[in-house]
Amino acid sequence: MTTFRDRFDELGLIWPDIAPADFPFAPATRIDNIVYISGQIPETRDDIAYTGKVGETVSPQDAKKAAALCAANILFWLSKELDGDLSRVVQVAKINVYINAVIGFSDFSIVGNGASELLLNVLGDKGKHARAALGMAGLPVNVPVEVDAIVHVG
Repeated sequence: MTTFRDRFDELGLIWPDIAPADFPFAPATRIDNIVYISGQIPETRDDIAYTGKVGETVSPQDAKKAAALCAANILFWLSKELDGDLSRVVQVAKINVYINAVIGFSDFSIVGNGASELLLNVLGDKGKHARAALGMAGLPVNVPVEVDAIVHVG
């Protein structure tokens, strides 16, 4: 039987390994059967994979890849919150995709699709979600994309 982690590997993705930052908030908080995942940036281990504004120094395609990496990091923290058992995911309810873009950029949905497609590819129908893709004047450490999530679990 294929697990969600196996599916992640089959897609050729490297499972994230992120240390919690020293912030005054948690990367994930569970209340009853809902897990709230804080905004995730496109980081890998101790590195930030993408920086800059979309439409200036970051192409929409690279921003889409950055959004997928943010979604992978969401799955990493979700897995931590569920003791490694992603089969407990009932449904990804909602994600918000924040895009650090130049004035006039309007392909927010294309960028947001990077996160949405990764969640669908890994979780199947459990990854189907409501979504907002929003343009921002800036994001932390000048990343092009940040993604947060609300997930129902069993």
